[in-house]
Amino acid sequence: MGHFKNVVRNLVVPSIFIIGLICILFWTPDISTRISSFQYYQQCDLVSNEIAATARFALSPQDELETALSEASAGNNKTVIIAIINKAYVEGEMTMLSVFLQSFWLGEDTRYLINHLLLVSVDQVSYERCKFLRLHCYRLVTEGVDFGREKLYNSQEFKKMMWRRTEFLADVLRRGYSFIFTDADVMWLRDPLKVLRNQDLNQTDDIQMSCDCFNGDPWSGFNSKQLNTGFYYVRSTNNTIALFNTWYKMKEDPHFNAKKDQDALKVLFNWGVLRNLKIRWLDTLYFSGFCQDSKDIKVVSTVHANCCRSINAKFIDLMSVLTEWKKFRDGVPPINSVNETIWSPHLECGNSWKRKIKV
Repeated sequence: MGHFKNVVRNLVVPSIFIIGLICILFWTPDISTRISSFQYYQQCDLVSNEIAATARFALSPQDELETALSEASAGNNKTVIIAIINKAYVEGEMTMLSVFLQSFWLGEDTRYLINHLLLVSVDQVSYERCKFLRLHCYRLVTEGVDFGREKLYNSQEFKKMMWRRTEFLADVLRRGYSFIFTDADVMWLRDPLKVLRNQDLNQTDDIQMSCDCFNGDPWSGFNSKQLNTGFYYVRSTNNTIALFNTWYKMKEDPHFNAKKDQDALKVLFNWGVLRNLKIRWLDTLYFSGFCQDSKDIKVVSTVHANCCRSINAKFIDLMSVLTEWKKFRDGVPPINSVNETIWSPHLECGNSWKRKIKV
């Protein structure tokens, strides 16, 4: 068995070299054009896909990440729930992390999901808080970068952290683990795994992706214009591994490294790079957000504080969500008894775009 692993590793290293060589050969100076860019990433994608099956097994040592993933996914078909946190999420008397975890306690049939939650800390303070809470924890180290402070939406530091997240999630897929990625500003009010699995009984979906505004068709490519990477499911396959490899490569392109990883993914949709993937768009009726509220509290599964700029604004408005959820659980009639909408306006998040915020 050890000899086989050595042989596989010996094959992977030259394969990675060949990928780099081919990408260089297909590089064009005028990558600003849609056609040349598409051909470049398409070619890298095709080659990456060929060796993905080999790489996913060869690059899975029994290191700290492998141990954390194995423990968090135990009994859940190698599927793990991943949230990334930093110091800004754990400081203070009441924190964003505490609200996030409280939703698992208050939700319907969600408490067991804590056993499958892996908190990925990008700084030592948040890692120590995670360990204190006796959760599944992993310390994601990025040399020379301080991810501890709050990163305002769309700031340069925010974009760097998002690209680091994409790189990390690609590593998870290569190790053979499927995942649900959730921002720590998502309230888990009902078990979303039940909804995801009921929608995909044969488990053939490669990706189930949330969007800011849902157009009513789970297969419509138009939803990609409103895609949101704050909550989504990815099944570990050769195709999804190749996608994440291609997606992260865009960070090195000067036309995309100043953009959010989410914007780069939208470009890949436009270029048709995801044509080999089965992607289902999640209905905001079940996967609600501040951009587009669910219209039925009786079926809503998660609530995401999207369309919001600061952690403080998210915290205040998500506390209101939990208050309204508890009232519903206690049998208090909703604000609007006609369509079961109970959400109060997300005023703090709405105003967060108008304020000058210090971090």
